[in-house]
Amino acid sequence: MSVNIRPLADRVLVEPAAAEQTTSSGIIIPDSAKEKPQKGTVVAVGPGKKDEPTTVQVGDTVLYGKYSGTELQHDGTDYMIMRESDILAIL
Repeated sequence: MSVNIRPLADRVLVEPAAAEQTTSSGIIIPDSAKEKPQKGTVVAVGPGKKDEPTTVQVGDTVLYGKYSGTELQHDGTDYMIMRESDILAIL
């Protein structure tokens, strides 16, 4: 997948995972009760700061904070752009 968005410095572009449609027991979750996903796939990575290269790579699945990053939409696809320090873990 090629995206024309190139993050600057230590920023990372993440495509959030789809929100859960049903619970583990099979109950369908309505749109009003769905939680914002906190997991996604890295689509683009900035070059990093001076003396601090980025540690995540394109294609990594990451966990990030609930209120971190900025949501944006490009060509009908939702993305999150955030600092690398907002990423909590690489799965």
